Amino acid sequence: MKLGARMMKTGLAVAVAIYVASLFELTNEVIAAIAALFSIQPSIYRSFQTVIEQIQANIIAAAVAIITVYTLGDSPFIVGFSIIVVIALNMKLKMNENTIIFALVAVVVLMEPTDMAFLPYAGARIVSLMIGILSAFVVNLAFVPPKYETNLFRQIDRNTSDILQWLRVTTHHLSDEPALKTEMNRLQDEMRYIDQTYLLYKEERTYLRKKRFTKARKMVLFRQLIATTKKSYDVLKAFHRLEGDIDHIPKDFQEVLVSELDKVIHAHEKLMLSLMGRIRKTHKESLRESKTPDIPKLVEQLIHIYEDDHDHDKLIFLPLAAQLMEYHYHLEHLKRIIKSYQRFHYESHRSMFEQKQAR
Repeated sequence: MKLGARMMKTGLAVAVAIYVASLFELTNEVIAAIAALFSIQPSIYRSFQTVIEQIQANIIAAAVAIITVYTLGDSPFIVGFSIIVVIALNMKLKMNENTIIFALVAVVVLMEPTDMAFLPYAGARIVSLMIGILSAFVVNLAFVPPKYETNLFRQIDRNTSDILQWLRVTTHHLSDEPALKTEMNRLQDEMRYIDQTYLLYKEERTYLRKKRFTKARKMVLFRQLIATTKKSYDVLKAFHRLEGDIDHIPKDFQEVLVSELDKVIHAHEKLMLSLMGRIRKTHKESLRESKTPDIPKLVEQLIHIYEDDHDHDKLIFLPLAAQLMEYHYHLEHLKRIIKSYQRFHYESHRSMFEQKQAR
């Protein structure tokens, strides 16, 4: 099992929280550890947001707990009533689910029956909670955040390559059914992970105006890369679903279909290689002189097959035609974005890959 940065940060945050709580001679080190567990986040920006939200939520929880204990007592039903009030207040303030759960833990911890004077007891526990929250924040700051930009492109490149390989194998009727089914599930999971990484990259703060403009361009590029990869997956899924029925269409059209799909796959691969700086430097040279797929013409032929035969069974190929057109549109849009991006940021983007290979 691979130990990720977040696992390491979680363990370290808990250790720091317990150590700091013991330095202040608090008897509630476990509470500090629980607070640290709830507060650890994958990025500095999310960590800062979490600290603000959890401090607000804990102030609400502490106020409700103290007022309730002094006015109504600390019986189990009163604790339940206090939890309802805290949930309602936090939902009104649109806190996220984890923050609300942590606030509820704070209520239960603060309203636990004790023989000590309530205010010193509650104060010590509030301090323990804050130590846990701040320990997690400090650990998040201390850890160098991952390069989400590099990770995102690596994930997109790997997933796209796998999809295009399976698409090529499937269109030539060479795919193994069980293996393809397993791979399609994995590829779908990978795309969800790509979406999460994109959100983390989007949340990264940039403070210089020039860098904000550069990042805005990169986000447009990444968004289109992800959209195009998803479309290639949709085409793979459509071919997988219709693989047995493709034999029922004319042989000459089957050959045209495979030929055009090979061109589409080649065009997608060439765009990815051009973006990584692995082929010709100038964008005009890197993106031209490839066999251009004529998807609109292919779709027209597919529709004519149905019109000529009037075979309603061939209607099942119309969704494939729609997916091919969508894929074609996204590839053309990606091509334009890459041309524009390379015009302004080619060298800086290429240097990122050169540094990665040097490691």
